[in-house]
Amino acid sequence: MDVGIPLGIIIGFVLWFIVRCIVGGIYTVDQNERAVKTSFGRAERLPGATTLDNPISAALDDDEKQRYQYPQVRVIMPGGPYFKLPWQKIYKVSIATQTVNMAFDPEITGANQGGTIVEAVTKDQLNTGLTGQIRYHISERNLYAYLFGVKNPIAHVMGYFVSVLRERIATFEAPPDPTNAAAAGISINDLRKNLRDLNEHMDKECNSSDARYGIVLDASLITGIDPPPEVESALAAINTAHNMVSSDISLAQATADQRIEQSKRAAEIETLKAQAEVQPLVSLASQLSELKSTGEGALRAYVRNVRLGLFGQTQQVVMETKR
Repeated sequence: MDVGIPLGIIIGFVLWFIVRCIVGGIYTVDQNERAVKTSFGRAERLPGATTLDNPISAALDDDEKQRYQYPQVRVIMPGGPYFKLPWQKIYKVSIATQTVNMAFDPEITGANQGGTIVEAVTKDQLNTGLTGQIRYHISERNLYAYLFGVKNPIAHVMGYFVSVLRERIATFEAPPDPTNAAAAGISINDLRKNLRDLNEHMDKECNSSDARYGIVLDASLITGIDPPPEVESALAAINTAHNMVSSDISLAQATADQRIEQSKRAAEIETLKAQAEVQPLVSLASQLSELKSTGEGALRAYVRNVRLGLFGQTQQVVMETKR
């Protein structure tokens, strides 16, 4: 008895193969996306290339370079259509810049007061609340770390950012300022006045997130530092007193500068007067020296003429006579 495979089964298998392998294997990559292809779970790699060959590893120390050494994968750029085989898988990621609250915790939604405020302790043992945002995007230069290196990259990045921020708040000390003696030791005031420096420090310290987790922190925007309610009024009073002291110091400095300038002007005027009085005497002495050099008679004649001129201007002359 001749047993054969029904034609319908063959046709169905061929149609399934066409749909599964040909039609289902076509894909595209959008403009704001990058893709990585894996075959049997292994990403297509660039032979011999690692993140240590990339400038992104410059922010890592020697120990971190050993722990965060990832292979470089072949990145599929925007375009298409592309084709993949059934045993291959495509991982697409968006490289568009995203903004999140810096208190956001992707694993515990209720943490940090519902993802709104990061708490940190200052150098003077005050518990403060910090608000702000961070901007980030996925690094196409380290897609292996983002896709396969860690389980939840954004959770690692947020945890790393918060730990660096809390360490900075706990050790922050403003540069010495002679006019700021009234607020010495009040670190919350110092932090508020140095928000720009704090943001720049966070940007610098988080440069390594690209090499660590495949996520680039574009900027940190810390916008608010709020002290506990019980010390808010005390800080306000200290700030008011400091502003009054600063105003008095500025006024005293302005008055002192004005008096110094006036003293300089007076000294210059007196110097010019003295020079004006001395100049005729110097000129007269020079003329007398020239007359004397011509002979004794010329000098006596000059003195006589001067006396006659003086006598001509006087109304009364007292003469001494010898007895």
